[in-house]
Amino acid sequence: MSAFPSPDDTGLTTGALARRLGVAPTTLRSWDRRYGIGPAVRADGRHRRWRAADVAVLETMCRLTASGVPPADAARAAKEGMLPPSAEPARAIAERPAAAGALPLGGDVRQECRGLARAAVRLDAPAVAEQLATAVERHGLTVAWQEVMVPTLHAVGRKWASSGDRYVEVEHLLSWHVSTALRRATRAVVSGDAAGGPGPVVLACVPGEQHSLPLEALNAGLARLDIPTRMFGAAVPVEALTAAVQRLGPVAVVLWAQARSTASLPLARHVADTRWGVTGARRAPTVMLAGPGWAGRPAPGLPRPTGLSDALTILAGACTT
Repeated sequence: MSAFPSPDDTGLTTGALARRLGVAPTTLRSWDRRYGIGPAVRADGRHRRWRAADVAVLETMCRLTASGVPPADAARAAKEGMLPPSAEPARAIAERPAAAGALPLGGDVRQECRGLARAAVRLDAPAVAEQLATAVERHGLTVAWQEVMVPTLHAVGRKWASSGDRYVEVEHLLSWHVSTALRRATRAVVSGDAAGGPGPVVLACVPGEQHSLPLEALNAGLARLDIPTRMFGAAVPVEALTAAVQRLGPVAVVLWAQARSTASLPLARHVADTRWGVTGARRAPTVMLAGPGWAGRPAPGLPRPTGLSDALTILAGACTT
């Protein structure tokens, strides 16, 4: 049974129905225009009002498209109350509560994760973008990242791993939109001062590491704390990282390693030992080891955060000492 209330006698507005189904309002209007899946009644002849029968058709449409059925075939089947030949295995899709393409989210995630997952599987880019923006606005960046974006990204990864080469396109689409949402949540912050104040926080993935989304989230979070950063992204070569540290004189350097194979303690020590400034007052950065690749590797003196919130707390402290 749905957790949402059923449409009353006046029907649902397009916005209310879009939130219920986890799609963008523009998607509903596009389906109406292209495939004739629209409300049976329009209030005042203009405003859409979706009745229970309309909602049932759209729920079938969403379920079929999430399982990989082309939209035109799904629309035709939803309107006729039939299953298209391309809906394979068709009867299982129609009868099971979860569609064949549903992501393995688990039962303890926020409701926003489920809507975001459904939109991602359908490759519904407008809905993905809208739901990510809403999550950041409603919950703040840290909660949106930790409790909406990350669980959904992990679910996509698990689905991909268990389905061979399928769902790669879902991961790419979701990752791109998450990155876009994080960058939109980031604002520029002035670094340092003319009198030689502390430099920015340098954010870099270690050589060979391509997973930069967590650093993008940290970059956005630091900007919201008015802490200047320099974001270098994925797979930064050792020489380039060393040159950047020497040129910028950062207050801290965050090294991200997703995989154990890319995490290099000698590199971290090398960065931590880098010095700059005049003789007698030389400085060195705080080096933070972020990401699961560093797990199980003792590194005294190199802080290791447990998540985005912890990382922001540690770096804020480093910038005020």
